[in-house]
Amino acid sequence: MIRVTEGDPRHPEAEALLKASHALMQELFPAEANHFLSVDALCAPEISFFHALKGETVIGTGALANKGDYGEVKSMFTASEARGTGAAGAILQAIETKARAMGLPVLRLETGDTLHAAHRLYERHGFTYRGPFGEYLDDPTSLFMEKPLT
Repeated sequence: MIRVTEGDPRHPEAEALLKASHALMQELFPAEANHFLSVDALCAPEISFFHALKGETVIGTGALANKGDYGEVKSMFTASEARGTGAAGAILQAIETKARAMGLPVLRLETGDTLHAAHRLYERHGFTYRGPFGEYLDDPTSLFMEKPLT
């Protein structure tokens, strides 16, 4: 059974997953197209960080950045051996629940254009495509999505 809890991005297993995610993004996309947050940045007060756990093992991560008038989904990553288990969907649901509790009206995200499994996950959870938001620029390697919460 998978459970999701709020946790510390510096947890050794979570940090290892974040570093693996960062390495993959650096391999797939040019530096200017990488918008991931460092482990230290994920410790900021406006960030809620989530662990997906199978037993006591961290198998996935995700975060909610409170941007004031919207929430941004960040740092979604699942260990390769845990893909297809529902861990990412469980994290995304926890992020949405937290955003609703904070009174945020919409969730937004940026993701890479070639991350097709991620696109399908977000679509299944009600996200639709939109243009750039916040400080993001229009970039052919980025896709932007949102989900109204009200």
